[in-house]
Amino acid sequence: MSSALETKELEFARQVRRALDESAAGIPPATVDRLALARRTALARRKPEPVAAPVFVPAFAGMPAAGPVPGPQHRPSRLRRFALAWPLVALVVGLVAIGYWEDQQRTAELADIDAAMLSDDLPLNAYLDHGFNAYLSRAR
Repeated sequence: MSSALETKELEFARQVRRALDESAAGIPPATVDRLALARRTALARRKPEPVAAPVFVPAFAGMPAAGPVPGPQHRPSRLRRFALAWPLVALVVGLVAIGYWEDQQRTAELADIDAAMLSDDLPLNAYLDHGFNAYLSRAR
């Protein structure tokens, strides 16, 4: 489908170019001369293009950059190392805390179910009977 879309776009571009070429033939010569003068003036005033564009070289945090680095060479301080590692430590602590909280919630739910079963008037064997479970599901 993208090739059909590209074909339609190319056909539209050809039609626009053809229409512009046909209408450009009807422009008076004085207007053509003024447009040419304006174009030359704009080209003369344009800013020169930069000779060299800056290049972005990605580097990983904590990794030395490729090539020589100006200035004194020294190892990163302990505080800087901690600043790089604390997000990972916070993530691990958060995951452990969430796991502990979910385990506590599950334990509390199971304790509530056990307490309800033990305080009920029915014997525990009634809950093991499949017919009784069917009776309970129909009663609701």
